[in-house]
Amino acid sequence: MLDSLALLLEKAFVVAIFYFFSVIPFKKERKDIKCPKRTEETMQFQRGDLLEVPRTLFVHFGIYLGDGKVAHLMPDILPVLTRNKCHIQNVVTNKRLLLGVLYKYATIRVDKVEDFAYGSPISLNTMDTTLRKTPLANEEVALRAEKLVGRIPYSLLWNNCEHFVTYCRYGTGISLQTDKFCECLKSVIRDQRSVLITTLIGMFSIFFLGLTPATALPTVLIPFVLWMAG
Repeated sequence: MLDSLALLLEKAFVVAIFYFFSVIPFKKERKDIKCPKRTEETMQFQRGDLLEVPRTLFVHFGIYLGDGKVAHLMPDILPVLTRNKCHIQNVVTNKRLLLGVLYKYATIRVDKVEDFAYGSPISLNTMDTTLRKTPLANEEVALRAEKLVGRIPYSLLWNNCEHFVTYCRYGTGISLQTDKFCECLKSVIRDQRSVLITTLIGMFSIFFLGLTPATALPTVLIPFVLWMAG
């Protein structure tokens, strides 16, 4: 009984957040997507190619399956809210994607190239040079991608669209975007100025905001421990 009530409340909360974000305008939200046409650019792709497009805050990746179709891992909140396949299969908008990331719900789905690109230019197999790895045979890459289509555990740092395509094409899940973010985070943690700033914030909280030392201590202790560990 309690589990059912908790599930109901969780779903209601997700719906509320979804409608809340629906009223927030996204500058790069694409509307009135036209029926895709097979362009010369699409024709040059080969089954098993790794495609990438710039999104709002990151680069998005997919595996070309042929016939104008791309398999890609996409966070999406809509499957949590409805089972209507027609609605779910529509292009994943930025709002749906953002809420899917927050809810950690994603699927590997197959979309048309134009929907995958979302209005951005497509780059082809650039990771072959970046990673300096020999890709698997194109047909094996495509078969790996097709086998994984469906719901998948999602993590922004440890299991995202880049991990999916690198696993399919090179046999190992790698995310250069995640590595870059972690390196940036390490540099902040290792910077002694971050410890000084949090110490000052903690002292300010104690003397001017009336917080107890036990409450303010984590603002100093946590960054210091992380810095020492780094």
